[in-house]
Amino acid sequence: MNRHQTQASVPPGPQHPGADRAPRPLPVERTAPLDPPDELRILRSEQPVAPLAFPDGPPGWLVTRYDDVRAALADLRLSSRRPHLNSHVRASLITPEEMAVLRPSDLLTSDPPAHTRLRRLVAGQFTARRMNQLTGRIQTIVDQHLDALAAAPQPVDLMQTVALPVPSLVISELLGVPFADRDLYQRLTAELLSLNRSREQLLAGKAEMKTYLLHLIGLRRAEPDDDLLSGLLEAQSAEATLSDDEIAALAQLILIAGHETTANVIGLAVLLLLRPPRPWDTVRRRPELVDGVAEETLRYATVLQFGLLRVAREPLTLAGQSIAAGERVVLHLPAANRDGNRFTDPDRFDVHRTNAARHLSFGHGPHHCLGEQLARIELRTVLATMLHRFPDLELATDPDEIPTHTHRVVHGPARLLVDFTP
Repeated sequence: MNRHQTQASVPPGPQHPGADRAPRPLPVERTAPLDPPDELRILRSEQPVAPLAFPDGPPGWLVTRYDDVRAALADLRLSSRRPHLNSHVRASLITPEEMAVLRPSDLLTSDPPAHTRLRRLVAGQFTARRMNQLTGRIQTIVDQHLDALAAAPQPVDLMQTVALPVPSLVISELLGVPFADRDLYQRLTAELLSLNRSREQLLAGKAEMKTYLLHLIGLRRAEPDDDLLSGLLEAQSAEATLSDDEIAALAQLILIAGHETTANVIGLAVLLLLRPPRPWDTVRRRPELVDGVAEETLRYATVLQFGLLRVAREPLTLAGQSIAAGERVVLHLPAANRDGNRFTDPDRFDVHRTNAARHLSFGHGPHHCLGEQLARIELRTVLATMLHRFPDLELATDPDEIPTHTHRVVHGPARLLVDFTP
């Protein structure tokens, strides 16, 4: 662990987890900033469905193999209805009743038919036509922020100058959230994704986010516009079953996922391209590789670093392991995306990889990410434009010394200092 990293709230497991079947805590300690914990590789080989000790409550299961994770993501016997999204990483700080008040069931925490209803309403706002129409606007936003990068004193933090503001502005315009409020919602997003907040801080952050979004809903109800919030309010008028609290929960999910995950993927892609052996130069000479680089980044450096939590609705068998009704199951996306049975030489970042798009970073099945097309457009646009405008871009610090978000749900660079020739 490098000197910038801090361990998450659960301790690492043993060096040889296959030695027994006793439940072990979730592996969280990284020996290298961009690699998942080494223990996951051992588990994937020796115990693909391993007993998992939770910080509170009874033990559950950790699934690490690609085929098993993919199958489980599409298995409706595994429920998404859980009040605490990250109870496999930290002890639950608030009660299910408190969570229900602060954030009702949304796309992340619902099953069909409730999930089907909500997803249909949101999917209507994420049409391919609407995403394609955004391409020109995204290019303009990227150009403006790369102008700011070029004018900034060096070394400059790419995260604060480009990676974070670009998707923030895009999702602000798409959702109908004032970009002028970015300091507020970026702070709240960081707090809600943090794993080292106190109960009081967590409750306060959730309440503040909900109050803010309900205020925006009121504004959009009074003055509708061509944005997602207005579209959801229009759907509410057509379907009396959609409440303001549900719209706020959907807006929170879109806002957080729409800028935080994409920002970190952008930072990770640039870091991977600039670190030795510097594939940046290869991709600059062959811009047709950019699409593949985007997919390989999503595979190699999976940003949802602790996996997805499910709860068994009924008894089932997964990869030969019996799972009882009510038991919690963690589907570990980073481990699945490094499975050598699916990806050749999986621990190598390969800009020429042809099957990287088979990664599970956007999920699979009913909960497959609705915003994947938008994220891909943003990532490709940023990379293609940067490669052209900043051919000699380089890291200003040792790549192994770049601080990463080890204490947050979403992994990525906390800072990314770069230099270039003006």
